[in-house]
Amino acid sequence: MRQLITRFGGGILGLFLLLGIGMAASQTAQAQYRDRYPQSRDWNRDRRDRDRYDDRYDRYDRIGSFQLRQTALNAGYNEGIKAGRKDRNRGERFEYRDEGAFQNATKDYSSRLGSRELYRQFFRQGYANGYNDGYRYY
Repeated sequence: MRQLITRFGGGILGLFLLLGIGMAASQTAQAQYRDRYPQSRDWNRDRRDRDRYDDRYDRYDRIGSFQLRQTALNAGYNEGIKAGRKDRNRGERFEYRDEGAFQNATKDYSSRLGSRELYRQFFRQGYANGYNDGYRYY
């Protein structure tokens, strides 16, 4: 009787093991099928999200040249971090809009880069970030 129960239990255990392996393999195959044939709702939603993301960056790239943005952001950040550290060390309040470099926003500007006003916008963004980092010990 004990042998019969042991064999029967072993058979049941083996059956569950095979079923578990079969289910795992089935899920893997379904995932591969979904990746190979992108017809699912999730894939379409993801594709729409990617398209929206790409459109945002396409529009951003059309706003001035890469060189203008990078030059303005870097120059603004560098000036802002210096001013933020100086104000922190002097015990002054956190306020970057009263700084001359922020108001002028033309450091390192060259007419070869493009629009002066666009440069000033990017410079001020970089300045605000740099001032924040400098004032807060970054």
